[in-house]
Amino acid sequence: MRTYIFLPPLKSMTGGVAVLHQVARHLHSGGFEVHVVPREAATPLPDGVPVCQWQDLALTQDDVWMVPEGWVNALMPGLQAKARNVVYVQNWSYLLSALPEGVHWPQLDVSFLNVSEPVAWFTQQVTGRSGPVLRPGIDTTLFTPNEGNEAGITPVPTIAWMPRKNKALAVRIRETFEARRALLGKQPARWVEIHGMSPQQVAEALRNAHIFLATGFPEGCPLPPLEALASGCIVTGFSGMGGWDYMRQAMPAELGGHAPWWPQREVPWQGNSLVVADADVPAAANALELAAAWLETGSPELAALRKNSAATVAEYTVEKQRGAVMALWREVERGTIF
Repeated sequence: MRTYIFLPPLKSMTGGVAVLHQVARHLHSGGFEVHVVPREAATPLPDGVPVCQWQDLALTQDDVWMVPEGWVNALMPGLQAKARNVVYVQNWSYLLSALPEGVHWPQLDVSFLNVSEPVAWFTQQVTGRSGPVLRPGIDTTLFTPNEGNEAGITPVPTIAWMPRKNKALAVRIRETFEARRALLGKQPARWVEIHGMSPQQVAEALRNAHIFLATGFPEGCPLPPLEALASGCIVTGFSGMGGWDYMRQAMPAELGGHAPWWPQREVPWQGNSLVVADADVPAAANALELAAAWLETGSPELAALRKNSAATVAEYTVEKQRGAVMALWREVERGTIF
């Protein structure tokens, strides 16, 4: 059995491509025969993993052909070869929008692999097919807390945010939060834009921030809030739906704390984030205000939130991901899935 992983024609690294790289490296280091298949020459490649050029791809019925959900046309070589076609659903919002007109998933000979439990639920709802979950892993040697941020009272919080994630809404949240802060006679917060940075620079920015404002939606299993949790930040803002794989509510409902209506799995942690409904600007400002108040007063809620954050991060490490990949592909090898 050989596994071929399609790499989309993207010239810069994205969270979804990074996860594909991780899976390929885990399989290669674990002794499975795996190749990555870039669509274009400029595509970033994972170190050490064998490469099969697109024009050289020759699949068989025994091969696994894995394609992310937004690139349906790339399934064609696998469908023609009657290979074991696997669609890795990394963002629920692209699962249907990427289909050509008149084509529906039940018509295609594919299996689904999902990046999170909310994505798996959505996939089953719209395709009628369930599939296993393979979550991302974050580098906890890179994303680590700044112990200085956890000591004492913080009168002026530092808030990290990502302008590429629904920037207009993020600006409205910032304006609302700062307007309310001014009414209380408090200093403006420090704001740090995470944009165009290397992973090391992102880790440094998060380590020196107190709060992370998540404004991305839709999301499959968003990595930036996870990295922020690992860096000791209070995570506030939107879940993008997929964030509920690990986010658990620590914000009171009367302030805008939002609870999902779809099923949630049991996890060994409780409130780790201040989560509001996607696009709810006033509630997101409330979340920032609550986080700032906790920091300004040294609130006991912080200790509980940080304990829950640490328990969350422990389940989303690269090592946990590698174990999940190995266990899953042993089943693939036995023919019990895909």
